[in-house]
Amino acid sequence: MKALWKGAISFGLVNIPVRMFSASQTHNLDLDMLRKGDLCEVRFKKVCKDDGKEIPYENIVKGYKYTDGDYIMLTNKDFESANVEKTNTIEIIHFVDEKEIDSIYFEKPYYLEPDKTGAKPYALLREAIKKSKKVGVARFVIKSREHIGVIKPSNDLIILNQLRYQDEIRSHKGIETPSAKSVTAKEIDMANALIKQLSYKFNPKEYKDTYIEELRKIIDQKTKGEKVKRVGKTPKPTNVKNLMTLLKKSMDKKAA
Repeated sequence: MKALWKGAISFGLVNIPVRMFSASQTHNLDLDMLRKGDLCEVRFKKVCKDDGKEIPYENIVKGYKYTDGDYIMLTNKDFESANVEKTNTIEIIHFVDEKEIDSIYFEKPYYLEPDKTGAKPYALLREAIKKSKKVGVARFVIKSREHIGVIKPSNDLIILNQLRYQDEIRSHKGIETPSAKSVTAKEIDMANALIKQLSYKFNPKEYKDTYIEELRKIIDQKTKGEKVKRVGKTPKPTNVKNLMTLLKKSMDKKAA
């Protein structure tokens, strides 16, 4: 696994050298873009807006337009020079109760591995956070942007969960929701009974992307020249008069 970043966790005056690794990955079907008609493969390329010529990746630089047609070019050294300490540090600025952080803020997890010279202070920070039953709020710079994140232990690892900023969360103003008065106490009790019946201890191994496998079946059918079999049907909105009946049937179906 290749490190995305190298630097140090700053914990007060203690600096712990670490390497950062992505803790997540995506599983997608490898689908190509094709031209309808002759199925010619579509290729995306970066071209000059003025002459239409393709530009090799190694000749592409980043620039900021400060007046019409005039740019200031920025290099990797410039991004680091903006604040050398910030670009090389995951700075813990506060410790908070994790339950205070709404799940809507969590964005992306990273693993933090200590350098050999940082093994003991890494272990110290990990065990201290465990004992405190809190999490650290930290700021760090990666990919030309400053982020905030949560530092927390996971078994023997320290994980950094990148958070979204408050101004990155869209307002829910304009989204209409029903009043709690629209349902009865009896209906809530029946729904809670169904929740209790469906309650399990969370095991992440039980959850997989089954939709990709269903798409693979479609591809297999088309490869063999077979007619595609449509699976499932579009659910119909529930008639509010049937709520209790459907909740009861749901419980009976689960019990069977």
